[in-house]
Amino acid sequence: MPAAPKQKSVNHGGKRSEYQDKEKPTQIRFSNINAAKAVAEAVRTSLGPRGMDKMIQAANGDVTITNDGATILKQMQVLHPAAKMLVELSHAQDVEAGDGTTSVVVIAGSLLEACAKLLSKGIHPTSISESFQNASEKSVQVLQEISTPLKLSDRDSLLKSASTSLNSKVVSQYSSLLSPLAVDAVMKVIDPATATNVDLRDIKIVKRLGGTIEDTELIDGLVFNQKGGGQGGPNKVEKAKIGLIQFCISPPKTDMDNSVIVSDYAQMDRVLREERQYILDIIKKIKKAGCNVLLIQKSVLRDAVSDLALHFLAKMKIMVVKDIEREDIEFICKSIGCRPVASLDHFLPENLGSADLVEEVQTGSSKIVKITGIANPGKTVTVLIRGSNKLVLEEADRSIHDALCVIRCLVKKRALIAGGGAPETELSLQLNDYANTLTGMEQYCFRAFAEALEVIPITLAENAGLNPIATVTELRNRHAEGEKTAGINVRKGAITNILEENVVQPLLVSTSAIHLATETVKSIMKIDDIVNCAR
Repeated sequence: MPAAPKQKSVNHGGKRSEYQDKEKPTQIRFSNINAAKAVAEAVRTSLGPRGMDKMIQAANGDVTITNDGATILKQMQVLHPAAKMLVELSHAQDVEAGDGTTSVVVIAGSLLEACAKLLSKGIHPTSISESFQNASEKSVQVLQEISTPLKLSDRDSLLKSASTSLNSKVVSQYSSLLSPLAVDAVMKVIDPATATNVDLRDIKIVKRLGGTIEDTELIDGLVFNQKGGGQGGPNKVEKAKIGLIQFCISPPKTDMDNSVIVSDYAQMDRVLREERQYILDIIKKIKKAGCNVLLIQKSVLRDAVSDLALHFLAKMKIMVVKDIEREDIEFICKSIGCRPVASLDHFLPENLGSADLVEEVQTGSSKIVKITGIANPGKTVTVLIRGSNKLVLEEADRSIHDALCVIRCLVKKRALIAGGGAPETELSLQLNDYANTLTGMEQYCFRAFAEALEVIPITLAENAGLNPIATVTELRNRHAEGEKTAGINVRKGAITNILEENVVQPLLVSTSAIHLATETVKSIMKIDDIVNCAR
């Protein structure tokens, strides 16, 4: 029979002030912290302009090459529930700011490491959570003080922010081309005077294989991935009247469980004649409305447009673009000012959109349809991304999305701060000074929080191949002397005034990263048990 476990004797001689957790909650907490730290370590090497890329292989054999934190974590197979919280944290940062998805996970990992040290000193988890919350609020306040306000008319600063975001991506050598593209795209879909947010759905990104990233262009109009349908029809229409239909131009079919039996040739001929007449009537009505470019929505149950219909449309000199996806309908209507028509009776001239030119353009090995010179354009634009292979295309898409999000952050909160680890070092110093004014446990926690923020400059230095201890020590000294914008210049491998190097980022990216990372750490600290569900 096993011996009964020995009860821990409580030493009343001075140990009472130290909080000693029960065995199981301690194990659970440390297990959670280690799992979350493992996730942070996995993405840590991809931080900054000299960060490494990850190659992710999916179960079906698809390969993705990226250093975007949100993409890496989304595709990683994470089983531990606490580690999943970090994946969600990265996604939350992606939604809120769009950039800084790697930084937010690295900061959370570093804060958790600080928590582990504080717990082993015997500080209660709730005290740590509350102090970290206060430290987070103080950090946001400090960041706002060191930020510089920005006007949306200041194109130069917007370009600097977009290129800082693109510099850490796989396509960084094209940042001088892609950053003006991102700035122009956002500026075209908003009114700079009144806008407080940007709806990125107004910027449609179309990816085409062939060419290089240098061929990427911003199109003030519409681009369809499909080539024009129908052989022999026009492939260039000037002064176009564009109709968008949601009904089918093909012979009606019976219901699923019904069938029509034709017994002799006369009936067969009659059926074919009727079908032909039915389609011809529809096309005549379309032509009568003055339409010469027809966009046809994809149909699930039957062919949206039959070969016979395409033949007639080509004869009538009507250009056809078929298989328009349902989710693109709203964007198309907004762009060209037409209305989707669900029945033939409503196909009237006032529901059509008009444009100067609709043409089929050769791109690489395939064709696309371009609509330009729209008469009354909505506030939408299309970005056509070109790339030599699928991996580059996907990564260019993600990079442009991040650059667009950075400009969106500046529209939401019009303030900039320096990059290159400068704000984190400044925060660390100011929080340490503030900690000296506090007493008790809170002082310990504030110091730990301040130290944890230095993980960003340390990681930047490590990834750039510099000596992290020497670099961060020098960075601290420069900040202590009052150089608030001193940061790590990765290209020169030295500490310089980072604003002179045009490395800037939106205030929202940093404030949101610290705020969200602290919230996640608080949630993990409050968990003291994991219960498995019966069902």
